[in-house]
Amino acid sequence: MAAAVGRLLRGSVARHVNAISGGISAPTTLRPAACGRTHLMNILWSGSSPAFSTSSSYRAPAVTQHAPYTFVCPTEIVAFSDKANEFHDVNCEVVGVSVDSHFTHLAWINTPRKNGGLGHMNIALLSDLTKQISRDYGVLLEGPGLALRGLFIIDPNGVIKHLSVNDLPVGRSVEETLRLVKAFQFVEAHGEVCPANWTPDSPTIKPNPTASKEYFEKVNQ
Repeated sequence: MAAAVGRLLRGSVARHVNAISGGISAPTTLRPAACGRTHLMNILWSGSSPAFSTSSSYRAPAVTQHAPYTFVCPTEIVAFSDKANEFHDVNCEVVGVSVDSHFTHLAWINTPRKNGGLGHMNIALLSDLTKQISRDYGVLLEGPGLALRGLFIIDPNGVIKHLSVNDLPVGRSVEETLRLVKAFQFVEAHGEVCPANWTPDSPTIKPNPTASKEYFEKVNQ
Protein backbone atom coordinates (compact mmCIF):
# COMPACT_ATOMS: atom_id res chain seq x y z
CA MET A 1 0.00 0.00 0.00
CA ALA A 2 2.78 2.47 0.91
CA ALA A 3 4.53 1.92 -2.41
CA ALA A 4 1.28 2.40 -4.30
CA VAL A 5 0.59 5.64 -2.44
CA GLY A 6 4.08 6.92 -3.25
CA ARG A 7 3.69 6.16 -6.94
CA LEU A 8 0.29 7.84 -7.01
CA LEU A 9 1.55 10.98 -5.31
CA ARG A 10 4.45 11.32 -7.74
CA GLY A 11 2.20 10.65 -10.71
CA SER A 12 -0.44 13.09 -9.50
CA VAL A 13 1.92 16.05 -9.44
CA ALA A 14 3.56 15.09 -12.72
CA ARG A 15 0.20 14.72 -14.44
CA HIS A 16 -1.21 18.05 -13.27
CA VAL A 17 1.73 20.30 -14.03
CA ASN A 18 1.47 21.37 -17.66
CA ALA A 19 4.26 23.94 -17.54
CA ILE A 20 5.91 25.99 -14.83
CA SER A 21 5.08 29.28 -16.55
CA GLY A 22 1.49 28.31 -17.28
CA GLY A 23 0.58 27.02 -13.85
CA ILE A 24 -1.33 23.86 -13.07
CA SER A 25 -4.54 23.31 -15.01
CA ALA A 26 -7.48 21.90 -13.04
CA PRO A 27 -9.62 19.13 -14.51
CA THR A 28 -12.91 20.71 -15.55
CA THR A 29 -15.14 18.78 -13.13
CA LEU A 30 -14.54 21.14 -10.19
CA ARG A 31 -13.57 24.39 -11.87
CA PRO A 32 -15.60 27.26 -10.41
CA ALA A 33 -16.89 28.37 -13.81
CA ALA A 34 -17.32 24.93 -15.35
CA CYS A 35 -18.96 22.64 -12.81
CA GLY A 36 -21.44 20.66 -14.90
CA ARG A 37 -25.01 20.18 -13.76
CA THR A 38 -24.56 16.40 -13.89
CA HIS A 39 -22.06 16.72 -11.05
CA LEU A 40 -24.27 19.13 -9.09
CA MET A 41 -27.08 16.58 -8.99
CA ASN A 42 -25.29 14.46 -6.40
CA ILE A 43 -24.30 17.24 -4.00
CA LEU A 44 -25.86 17.53 -0.55
CA TRP A 45 -26.24 20.64 1.60
CA SER A 46 -27.69 20.78 5.08
CA GLY A 47 -26.53 24.23 6.12
CA SER A 48 -26.18 27.76 4.84
CA SER A 49 -24.47 27.08 1.53
CA PRO A 50 -27.24 27.13 -1.12
CA ALA A 51 -25.13 25.52 -3.82
CA PHE A 52 -21.63 24.97 -5.07
CA SER A 53 -21.30 28.28 -6.87
CA THR A 54 -20.42 28.10 -10.54
CA SER A 55 -19.50 31.79 -10.50
CA SER A 56 -16.03 32.53 -11.78
CA SER A 57 -15.54 34.88 -8.83
CA TYR A 58 -15.17 31.94 -6.46
CA ARG A 59 -12.09 30.01 -5.49
CA ALA A 60 -12.93 26.43 -4.58
CA PRO A 61 -10.83 24.32 -2.27
CA ALA A 62 -11.84 20.83 -3.37
CA VAL A 63 -11.29 18.43 -0.50
CA THR A 64 -11.19 14.74 -1.43
CA GLN A 65 -12.05 12.30 1.35
CA HIS A 66 -11.01 8.74 2.16
CA ALA A 67 -14.25 7.21 3.47
CA PRO A 68 -17.20 8.08 5.74
CA TYR A 69 -17.52 6.55 9.19
CA THR A 70 -13.76 6.29 9.59
CA PHE A 71 -11.62 8.24 12.01
CA VAL A 72 -9.82 11.22 10.46
CA CYS A 73 -12.37 12.06 7.73
CA PRO A 74 -15.16 13.44 9.94
CA THR A 75 -12.69 15.66 11.82
CA GLU A 76 -11.62 17.27 8.54
CA ILE A 77 -15.09 17.74 7.07
CA VAL A 78 -16.45 19.16 10.33
CA ALA A 79 -13.46 21.51 10.64
CA PHE A 80 -13.98 22.87 7.11
CA SER A 81 -17.72 23.17 7.71
CA ASP A 82 -17.22 25.09 10.94
CA LYS A 83 -15.01 27.58 9.07
CA ALA A 84 -17.39 27.95 6.10
CA ASN A 85 -18.29 31.54 6.96
CA GLU A 86 -14.62 32.53 7.02
CA PHE A 87 -14.14 31.03 3.56
CA HIS A 88 -17.28 32.82 2.34
CA ASP A 89 -15.90 36.09 3.72
CA VAL A 90 -13.01 35.80 1.26
CA ASN A 91 -15.30 34.79 -1.61
CA CYS A 92 -14.39 31.13 -1.46
CA GLU A 93 -16.51 27.97 -1.52
CA VAL A 94 -15.46 24.60 -0.09
CA VAL A 95 -16.58 21.30 -1.63
CA GLY A 96 -15.96 17.94 0.03
CA VAL A 97 -15.68 15.01 -2.36
CA SER A 98 -15.68 11.28 -1.64
CA VAL A 99 -16.20 8.13 -3.68
CA ASP A 100 -19.42 7.32 -1.81
CA SER A 101 -23.04 7.84 -2.83
CA HIS A 102 -25.03 10.90 -1.82
CA PHE A 103 -27.23 8.54 0.20
CA THR A 104 -24.17 7.60 2.26
CA HIS A 105 -23.42 11.29 2.71
CA LEU A 106 -26.98 11.87 3.90
CA ALA A 107 -26.66 9.08 6.47
CA TRP A 108 -23.31 10.52 7.57
CA ILE A 109 -24.86 13.98 8.03
CA ASN A 110 -27.72 12.46 10.01
CA THR A 111 -25.28 10.72 12.37
CA PRO A 112 -24.42 12.79 15.48
CA ARG A 113 -20.87 14.06 15.72
CA LYS A 114 -20.38 12.31 19.03
CA ASN A 115 -20.87 9.05 17.12
CA GLY A 116 -18.40 9.91 14.37
CA GLY A 117 -20.96 11.59 12.11
CA LEU A 118 -21.04 15.05 10.57
CA GLY A 119 -24.23 16.60 11.90
CA HIS A 120 -25.21 19.99 10.48
CA MET A 121 -23.09 20.93 7.45
CA ASN A 122 -22.28 24.36 6.02
CA ILE A 123 -20.35 23.05 3.01
CA ALA A 124 -21.34 20.92 0.04
CA LEU A 125 -20.58 17.20 -0.11
CA LEU A 126 -20.16 15.83 -3.61
CA SER A 127 -20.63 12.16 -4.49
CA ASP A 128 -17.93 10.82 -6.79
CA LEU A 129 -19.45 7.36 -7.03
CA THR A 130 -17.93 6.72 -10.47
CA LYS A 131 -14.54 7.77 -9.03
CA GLN A 132 -13.91 9.90 -12.11
CA ILE A 133 -13.28 13.15 -10.23
CA SER A 134 -10.79 11.49 -7.88
CA ARG A 135 -9.15 9.84 -10.87
CA ASP A 136 -8.98 13.12 -12.81
CA TYR A 137 -7.37 14.87 -9.86
CA GLY A 138 -4.84 12.07 -9.40
CA VAL A 139 -5.80 11.01 -5.88
CA LEU A 140 -7.56 7.70 -6.53
CA LEU A 141 -6.04 4.46 -5.24
CA GLU A 142 -7.36 2.21 -8.00
CA GLY A 143 -6.85 -1.08 -6.12
CA PRO A 144 -8.91 -0.43 -2.99
CA GLY A 145 -11.01 2.21 -4.77
CA LEU A 146 -10.30 4.92 -2.18
CA ALA A 147 -9.28 8.55 -2.56
CA LEU A 148 -6.29 10.02 -0.76
CA ARG A 149 -6.68 13.25 1.22
CA GLY A 150 -6.27 15.74 -1.60
CA LEU A 151 -6.60 19.50 -1.30
CA PHE A 152 -6.87 21.69 -4.40
CA ILE A 153 -7.23 25.47 -4.36
CA ILE A 154 -8.59 26.50 -7.76
CA ASP A 155 -8.74 30.08 -8.99
CA PRO A 156 -11.53 31.57 -11.14
CA ASN A 157 -9.56 30.77 -14.30
CA GLY A 158 -9.43 27.06 -13.49
CA VAL A 159 -5.78 27.15 -12.44
CA ILE A 160 -4.74 25.12 -9.40
CA LYS A 161 -2.89 27.54 -7.14
CA HIS A 162 -2.13 24.90 -4.52
CA LEU A 163 -2.31 21.14 -4.35
CA SER A 164 -1.37 18.79 -1.54
CA VAL A 165 -2.09 15.12 -0.99
CA ASN A 166 -1.86 13.38 2.37
CA ASP A 167 -1.60 9.68 2.98
CA LEU A 168 -4.65 8.30 4.76
CA PRO A 169 -3.64 8.52 8.46
CA VAL A 170 -3.03 12.29 8.67
CA GLY A 171 -5.58 15.08 8.32
CA ARG A 172 -5.20 18.54 6.82
CA SER A 173 -5.08 22.01 8.36
CA VAL A 174 -8.11 24.20 7.72
CA GLU A 175 -6.34 27.28 9.09
CA GLU A 176 -3.45 26.77 6.66
CA THR A 177 -5.89 26.34 3.77
CA LEU A 178 -7.58 29.63 4.65
CA ARG A 179 -4.19 31.35 4.93
CA LEU A 180 -3.19 30.09 1.49
CA VAL A 181 -6.41 31.31 -0.11
CA LYS A 182 -5.87 34.77 1.38
CA ALA A 183 -2.24 34.78 0.26
CA PHE A 184 -3.04 33.91 -3.36
CA GLN A 185 -5.80 36.52 -3.41
CA PHE A 186 -3.41 39.13 -2.00
CA VAL A 187 -0.84 38.41 -4.71
CA GLU A 188 -3.45 38.78 -7.44
CA ALA A 189 -4.83 42.00 -5.97
CA HIS A 190 -1.55 43.74 -5.11
CA GLY A 191 1.16 42.21 -7.29
CA GLU A 192 3.45 41.59 -4.33
CA VAL A 193 4.55 38.15 -3.15
CA CYS A 194 4.09 36.50 0.24
CA PRO A 195 7.07 35.23 2.25
CA ALA A 196 7.13 32.16 4.49
CA ASN A 197 4.46 32.11 7.19
CA TRP A 198 2.75 35.18 5.73
CA THR A 199 -0.47 36.37 7.35
CA PRO A 200 -2.69 39.28 6.26
CA ASP A 201 -1.11 41.64 8.81
CA SER A 202 2.51 40.88 7.87
CA PRO A 203 4.78 42.51 5.26
CA THR A 204 5.07 41.32 1.68
CA ILE A 205 7.81 41.52 -0.95
CA LYS A 206 7.96 43.58 -4.12
CA PRO A 207 9.14 41.01 -6.68
CA ASN A 208 12.15 42.73 -8.17
CA PRO A 209 15.81 42.77 -7.07
CA THR A 210 15.92 46.40 -5.97
CA ALA A 211 12.51 46.93 -4.36
CA SER A 212 12.66 43.59 -2.53
CA LYS A 213 15.47 44.98 -0.36
CA GLU A 214 12.88 47.06 1.49
CA TYR A 215 11.37 43.85 2.89
CA PHE A 216 14.68 42.17 3.72
CA GLU A 217 16.02 45.26 5.48
CA LYS A 218 12.82 45.54 7.51
CA VAL A 219 12.76 41.95 8.76
CA ASN A 220 16.50 41.53 9.30
CA GLN A 221 17.27 44.49 11.54
